[in-house]
Amino acid sequence: QVQLVESGGGLVQAGGSLRLSCTASGLTISSYTMGWFRQAPGKEREFAASITWIDGSTRYADSVKGRFTVSRDNAKNTVYLQMNSLKPEDTAVFYCAASRSRAFTYLLDRYDYWGQGTQVTVSS
Repeated sequence: QVQLVESGGGLVQAGGSLRLSCTASGLTISSYTMGWFRQAPGKEREFAASITWIDGSTRYADSVKGRFTVSRDNAKNTVYLQMNSLKPEDTAVFYCAASRSRAFTYLLDRYDYWGQGTQVTVSS
């Protein structure tokens, strides 16, 4: 059974940093494109960042580019999202997801497995 478990969310002041972790079981992240998505209150879930399995290349939404960094530790079967210079508009539930796609994808329906989410709240 596949499980993705996010952790590291919390309350932080604007300008602060958080590092989210996503630990997988039942699958090997080195064989999946891993993505981070977020959903703010009253809004649709949106792509934030991803890292492909085939070459480890990364992609970011324009709204987080230069502030967020996605990485993975294959030995720990864990994906990370380092978030710096956080803004109140980053407040959302952040989800980790795994896709069998070999190429980058930001489409939600291309992701096969999802975590339960972790809340990130940025105060002004």
